[in-house]
Amino acid sequence: MPGPPASTVPAPPASARRARLAEIFRFALVGGVNTGTFFGCYLLLHPWMPYFAAYSLAFLLSMIGSFFLNTYFTYRTRPTWKKFALFPLTNVTNYLVQSVGLYALVTWAGTDDRIAPLVAAVVAIPFTYLISQRILVPRSTDRPAAAGPGSETDERQPSRLA
Repeated sequence: MPGPPASTVPAPPASARRARLAEIFRFALVGGVNTGTFFGCYLLLHPWMPYFAAYSLAFLLSMIGSFFLNTYFTYRTRPTWKKFALFPLTNVTNYLVQSVGLYALVTWAGTDDRIAPLVAAVVAIPFTYLISQRILVPRSTDRPAAAGPGSETDERQPSRLA
């Protein structure tokens, strides 16, 4: 009896799937904390400054918090200045995907404009996850195949911002 076709890619082991799901769960949790942080900062700052300044400062503070939560908690990797400089790309991606999604949902799909932002935000989550993972998780081709969580060569261990 012939085996599977050569192009068939074996499924990742169950432990790898569980680890990925746990990472996605942590990413969603950080997103919820980030949203709460943003809104709380906005409400605290708004009485003291114009609304757009309060919005901008709250956004900046929550983005910085999100960077550290995602490096240490979600991806369990080392924060670096390079990652810190690239991290705003996740927010730009999120904004663009949500904006295009919002426009498409309201204009082309006829979705209620009070509901469409929520749908667009949910659609943006996978894009934001992939971009943030790409920025925050090291991609090294010289790492041994046996390296993994807890190994000496695993860069996904917390450390100081370097």
